Amino acid sequence: MKITPLHDWIGSRINHPGETFSRASLEAWQLQRLQSVLGYAREHARFYRDLFASAPQTIHSFNDLAVFPFTTADDLRADPLRFVCLPQDEISRIVTLPTSGTSGPSKRVFFSESDQELTVDFFKVGMSTLARAGDRVLILLPGVRPGSVGDLLRIGLERLGCQPVVYGPVDEEEKVLKVILEQNCNVLVGAPVHLHRLARWDEFHHILPAGQIRALLSSTDVLADTIRGNLQTLWGCEVFDHWGMTETGLGGGVECEAHHGVHLREADLYVEIIDPISGRVLPDGEMGEVVFTTLTRTAMPLIRYRTGDLSRLIPGLCPCGSFIKRLERIRQRVNSGVPLHASLLTLNDLDEALFQIKEILDFSALFRANSGKTELTLYLRLMDGQKFSQIKKEVKRKVIEINPLEDWIENGQFNLKLLTLPDPMQTSSGFMQKRVIQTNN
Repeated sequence: MKITPLHDWIGSRINHPGETFSRASLEAWQLQRLQSVLGYAREHARFYRDLFASAPQTIHSFNDLAVFPFTTADDLRADPLRFVCLPQDEISRIVTLPTSGTSGPSKRVFFSESDQELTVDFFKVGMSTLARAGDRVLILLPGVRPGSVGDLLRIGLERLGCQPVVYGPVDEEEKVLKVILEQNCNVLVGAPVHLHRLARWDEFHHILPAGQIRALLSSTDVLADTIRGNLQTLWGCEVFDHWGMTETGLGGGVECEAHHGVHLREADLYVEIIDPISGRVLPDGEMGEVVFTTLTRTAMPLIRYRTGDLSRLIPGLCPCGSFIKRLERIRQRVNSGVPLHASLLTLNDLDEALFQIKEILDFSALFRANSGKTELTLYLRLMDGQKFSQIKKEVKRKVIEINPLEDWIENGQFNLKLLTLPDPMQTSSGFMQKRVIQTNN
């Protein structure tokens, strides 16, 4: 097993290559960068000038960072220009992010040319975990616009010596599979549900020869264990997970060959885990909300940004041998579950259960609660719509297994409705908007 390529890359980035690179040297560098970015943001960003008016001028340890207020997605929506630290002519890319399930103004994230170059560099190094020179890599992410995630990934892959093929998000499964075949692609990058749809479609229609796909990178959304297992079984390939968001600079971290957490981009991000209620910083190993501070961004630094993702920092060395911190895969978001019986139901719960049924290509979920009664509607996209009546019983059994509901059903407190796609919500067909359980209370 090879060590994550992020290890040597980060060491070089902080000017501690080889044996001079240690956990201590990395943390000393991060602390210096934190001090620098706090001063830079105060000087150039109106938002942080006001927010940190009463905060200390200097920090001497990571613990000192805890007195600085958090930044939230609502702050970005309210007035994104207050975060911008550069003149307009030095902004090379603006990304507008409509947030799923949220009304009102969208988030806008600003990047300079140097910010985007750092992302390209990370993509090159991160993709070397699973891709090598000569590989033909199909990019199932938006890549038409210059500076889009697919475009930056294309540039990174070209620097790695790969031959990228930019397609965009999956629309028609058969069409995409034929592109894979015609272009002889052996590595794929895309959203987990999109990759899963392709593999399921191929299982039924046998378009790709055995062994065509060597490796996959799942990105943009939660990778359920069931989806990972299905992809490995159906295509006989290795599946890697990526964590990141536009606010992190698109890339955040990537799994190594150990598949034991996502190695973080620690030369560009400082990550904390906090109690989502109290805001208290939690030690490594404890589950909480992921918070990050950008260390190298020039256009729009973000300080103690609350992601809404729930995870933990995995203690100790990775089995690959690296001390680069690892984030356990994201399973849910803060306040993302819906109250069902004695606990919360999350989209990941539904993914784990429903994607065990081979006939299901995709689904959307709508939750309603009214006058003590709840209703969950599942819109199913099936390989063969004629089999809908046959699998309804299995779907109901899977949902009941997630959250025992027999008593609720008998008492008329819960109703499960099953319909077939297409539906008007389009929760899993697009990109950038993470799949969620829609609510209509």
